[in-house]
Amino acid sequence: ATGSTRQMTWSRYGQLLAFTDCSGYQTRYEYDRFGQMTAVHREEGISLYRRYDNRGRLTSVKDAQGRETRYEYNAAGDLTAVITPDGNRSETQYDAWGKAVSTTQGGLTRSMEYDAAGRVISLTNENGSHSVFSYDALDRLVQQGGFDGRTQRY
Repeated sequence: ATGSTRQMTWSRYGQLLAFTDCSGYQTRYEYDRFGQMTAVHREEGISLYRRYDNRGRLTSVKDAQGRETRYEYNAAGDLTAVITPDGNRSETQYDAWGKAVSTTQGGLTRSMEYDAAGRVISLTNENGSHSVFSYDALDRLVQQGGFDGRTQRY
């Protein structure tokens, strides 16, 4: 493919098998028997390999050099942790309704609060500053109090 031509090859199941961009570089894709993408190979020699658990959740992505990012889940299937190749860990906690209530990365935590309708009403950043949100009867955001103390009305 040259110029502005792009080419795509599809499997009989509708999965993208290969994509050639305008520069002629090709990316190939592989899938397991469940239709989950297991590998991506770029012509430049870059490859990524994806693994899944028996519930179909992504558990790791590994590059050709062996650097791996891992993913962990709770019993409800919510993503609870991402561990990067250098060992950095990002963790997310959830409430009983599956809403993320806090994320911790590098010892710093961000938290979220929700109202009974499930709308975000407060965010607290790593420094302890708050941003608050107000909604109208139609669930439209009408006001935001920013981390900097300023109020924005919509």
